[in-house]
Amino acid sequence: MFIHIGNANVIRSQDIIAIIDYQMIAESAIMDEMIETSSTRNNIVGPTVNAKSIVITEDMIYYTTISVATLQKRANMMSTISKLEDYSDQMSP
Repeated sequence: MFIHIGNANVIRSQDIIAIIDYQMIAESAIMDEMIETSSTRNNIVGPTVNAKSIVITEDMIYYTTISVATLQKRANMMSTISKLEDYSDQMSP
């Protein structure tokens, strides 16, 4: 399934490694180093202004103005939808 993470970015839910609050970057030396390394490789997408969270995949880091809680709800909703049974074949025209 795919998740809209804001700023015209849609990614596969299975590609997400972590969704982290933007404020955690300043508080963690490891996160700061990871962001700096990714920025030198041009692997960062999205606005840093008004960013609320970052989504980390294997290849990219996405800044987003959507909160961690909202992104988690979207991910959980997509997981629930993918588990639903498909009864479309049983419907008559």
